[in-house]
Amino acid sequence: MNDRIKLLVVFSFGLFSLFSLVSCSDDSDSDLVGNWIRRSDFGGPVRGFASCFVIDRKAYVVGGVAARSQRLNDIWEYNIDQGYWTQKADFPGTARSSAFAFASESNGYYGTGFDGINYYNDFWEFDPANNQWTQKADFPGAARNGVTAFYLKGTGYAGTGYSSNYFMDFYKYDPTTDKWETGVSIQGTKRAYATNFIIDDKAYVVGGWNNATYPTDFWMFDPDTQTWEQKAQIGDKTDSDFDDDYTTITRLNTVSFVINGLGYLATGETGGLNSYTWEYNPLTDRWTERTSFEGSARTAAVGFSIDNRGFVLTGVGASSTTSTSLYFDDMWEFKPRDEYNEYD
Repeated sequence: MNDRIKLLVVFSFGLFSLFSLVSCSDDSDSDLVGNWIRRSDFGGPVRGFASCFVIDRKAYVVGGVAARSQRLNDIWEYNIDQGYWTQKADFPGTARSSAFAFASESNGYYGTGFDGINYYNDFWEFDPANNQWTQKADFPGAARNGVTAFYLKGTGYAGTGYSSNYFMDFYKYDPTTDKWETGVSIQGTKRAYATNFIIDDKAYVVGGWNNATYPTDFWMFDPDTQTWEQKAQIGDKTDSDFDDDYTTITRLNTVSFVINGLGYLATGETGGLNSYTWEYNPLTDRWTERTSFEGSARTAAVGFSIDNRGFVLTGVGASSTTSTSLYFDDMWEFKPRDEYNEYD
């Protein structure tokens, strides 16, 4: 096994055999605001490292990896009004994990990723109205996985990631012309396996992994000016007391979602599995800890929000007694202003 494959095994599967589980709720959780409620399970098989996008109040989960390193190419649609999942047309490309995804007003987009041996830079469009996949112009950067991607004001953006190197480049995609062009690279630290959330037509990129370190720099992208702005770091980096407790925000393979104009991080890994939940307020540029994720501790889950409701589902954990990976299909909703209730 060459060094490239060794590194992907370590960071695509998170050293699960060495992880101890972070408690789903610590002694202070009863003093924190927010409550997690288990919802109906994900309709497809268990998995981690899947991708997700939302179109017209429906969420779509595609691909990922299951037990015995089996890559998946199925896609499932979630109807939030009636709470059920429907399988759609399989992705016709090579089954993969850790691909990026974003959605325009009408279609979903899915590209790059890793199949256990090879990295990819192909790029595909999913049309939910016709339940059809179409291959589009390749992602122009190096083949890779662990990319973060988003869609703002008619343009898709995709960048960062890992293959033989960690990346910080970004590229812009125009769905109307099927053309990519070079965008403005994120500033600061190279990274892979970061997450992003969108508030008021601005993208916030946070977390990730770079050469055995967890980036603490935190960036906002403004599509109107095509510039990146650094926000307050997510570690204890100042003499002020506002960030004294910023010790559990850094992580990779986390999920994010937005509820009522506030960003949320949940799950992921920071040396061990990370269940801490944090809320970001863009008006104050400050983070507040909320009730920890109440499901089994996990990494490489997916998250989405619809109608100011935030959800976390699937993912990969580890058994502290057997040192084997566990794959999940449960789904949880976070109620950020509800009181913590350990019984629901």
